[in-house]
Amino acid sequence: MWKFVAVEFTENIKEALTSIKNNLLRSLLTLLIIAVGITCLVGILTAIDAILFSMSDNFNRMGANTFRIRPADETIKTTKDGKKQVESPSITFEQAVEFKDKFRYSGAHVSIETRCESGATIKWGEEKTNPNVNVFGIDENYFTTSSLELEMGRNFSINENNKVILGADIVKKLFDDKPEKALGKSISVNSDRYEVIGVLKKKGSGSGGGGDRVVYIPLLPAKFRYGFADKNYSVSIAMSNATMVDAAINKATGIMRNIRKLSALDQNDFEIRKSDSILQKLKEMTSTLRLSTVIIAMLTLLGASIGLMNIMLVSVTERTKEIGVRKALGATSNNILIQFLTEAIVICLLGGVVGIVLGIGMGYGITLIIKGRFFIPWAWITLGIIVCIVVGIVSGLYPALKAAKLDPIEALRYE
Repeated sequence: MWKFVAVEFTENIKEALTSIKNNLLRSLLTLLIIAVGITCLVGILTAIDAILFSMSDNFNRMGANTFRIRPADETIKTTKDGKKQVESPSITFEQAVEFKDKFRYSGAHVSIETRCESGATIKWGEEKTNPNVNVFGIDENYFTTSSLELEMGRNFSINENNKVILGADIVKKLFDDKPEKALGKSISVNSDRYEVIGVLKKKGSGSGGGGDRVVYIPLLPAKFRYGFADKNYSVSIAMSNATMVDAAINKATGIMRNIRKLSALDQNDFEIRKSDSILQKLKEMTSTLRLSTVIIAMLTLLGASIGLMNIMLVSVTERTKEIGVRKALGATSNNILIQFLTEAIVICLLGGVVGIVLGIGMGYGITLIIKGRFFIPWAWITLGIIVCIVVGIVSGLYPALKAAKLDPIEALRYE
């Protein structure tokens, strides 16, 4: 019995391929529409996963034991006339330093950072970068609380001045991608001179903060050269043990409320973000993007299924006499139904295979651009194949039923 089923299945596949060959142009057009839909589905979902994987890898390096204090996005302030939304004041340099001095917790490291500029030009000799380099001011603990690692050189000391640590893109541009060549050199950040004491490991654009197109200068020089009255500073805390984070957050909240002079009735005008909560928000955002991608792909495949149904209906009409001959020779309605369904599914699967290959290529290309890690998206490949089979069944079912119901005598008379 199984041998008979296998032979019948093979014959149906051969008939399907013959039908596709006989209607090559129409079949190719439908196949391409299906391929476009599957490419969107597999390619974009693979790219999203690659981006998330890159971000997750960076956050995991920071660990679930890190949290950050920054001004709240908005604060609700109660007045006599009711509630009013106001902008939260920045965390000043003095407040950040006071917090660092007062936060005493076993196994904790506190760092302070500030964004100085996002359009700096870095020069060395005759070489210079485009005016799009990010400049950050950091203290000596910053690399302990972040995911950044030094490839060569040293970190800042407590009272460092006129020193700089370069991102990988700056080294590539100015020093031919040779970190050892950069160490000890005097470079210009805009009009200010600095000595290079360290070079960071390559991170890629998925790491945030401008990726590798960044330079770091000591915090105090950053305050003097880039400071202004309401300039904001961020505070990061890394705990030696992830189980201590919640207790440390409670203590940090109390200290920061005192520093910010908030009364017992005032809401926090700052927020504390754990590294894993930021990643969770990113995942929530990408889930919406995933849903949008699936909807767009399904709409494309809907158009393809309509085109495929039209092809199958035309095929039924053109092959009416052939169907009559098959039935006269003993083929059952069920045999005819399965044959036409198989043809529809084969067309969809061929388009799906093309779409999956193109989708994987798209995902791989985006992974190269963001300098992330590529992996074969087996889940999305499986989804693409399942979708193709469903589309084939849906679009081929009505034509197959129409063919199966044809009267053999009337079919033999058809010209």
